[in-house]
Amino acid sequence: MVASALAFSLMGVCVKALGGRLPVAEVVLARSVVSLLISWWMLRRAGLNPWGQRRGLLVGRGILGTAGLYCVYLALIGLPLAVATVLQYLHPTFTALLAWPLLAERPGWRVWGAVLLGFLGVAVLAAPGGLGAAAGVGAGLPVLPLLFALAGALLSALAYVSVRALRNSEHPLVVVFYFPLMALPLSLPLVLLQPVVPTAAEFGWLLGVGVFTQLGQIALTYGLMGMAAARATAISYVQVPLAALWGVWWFGEAVPARAGLAALLVLLATLLSLRAGVAPAVAGPRPTQ
Repeated sequence: MVASALAFSLMGVCVKALGGRLPVAEVVLARSVVSLLISWWMLRRAGLNPWGQRRGLLVGRGILGTAGLYCVYLALIGLPLAVATVLQYLHPTFTALLAWPLLAERPGWRVWGAVLLGFLGVAVLAAPGGLGAAAGVGAGLPVLPLLFALAGALLSALAYVSVRALRNSEHPLVVVFYFPLMALPLSLPLVLLQPVVPTAAEFGWLLGVGVFTQLGQIALTYGLMGMAAARATAISYVQVPLAALWGVWWFGEAVPARAGLAALLVLLATLLSLRAGVAPAVAGPRPTQ
């Protein structure tokens, strides 16, 4: 989960560096092509059947993930990197709430504590006078990108719960494969309606989006299949200070002193979630098809 947070934070850098000239659908399509090729190669190398068993749920996970990806990219384009990331990281709270009724995974007090601390870290950064103000948006965060960030958090939580539900029947690489498999046909028609030829630099950033998203998805899927959904996503709060760091380093985004408090809260949330009880071992053999 920590590795996935690092990869996704670097994916955010690549999306932000594109600057919004390319349509979001084109960014999603490029990411899908790169990820699909890497996934197919990994499946063939591992000798796995790419189509899986619970295909309906696999397709649903791919659609939810694609919709969430669109929302995340739109938020990254319209908001400062750190602001978009901290708002997206409301998803551990949503995941903890959804995993209880949908997966019968009742979070313990440490997980709820981790979720609360992480949420406080998000609130510290996103509140008026926080990172938003430092980036010049203050209390007036653009409404549409803000809504995209919130929608992305909810859709991500639903996708993560579905990944957890697939743990007994599907190999992680099969789950990862279905994400670009659904994203490609959902984005291609939109790109054909408004094609924009990327420059050489944009092509490099698009390649980075695909590679880092693929690495993040692989690490995320293995993490979610190895521990309870609420605990796993609470660990991923570590992406918040990483996003703030990349925002300062790559884009010169100012980070106020309160960012230190937010980073501390996120670190405490991660440490607390790591101390939570380990999820029960998965029943049944690992799928080999």
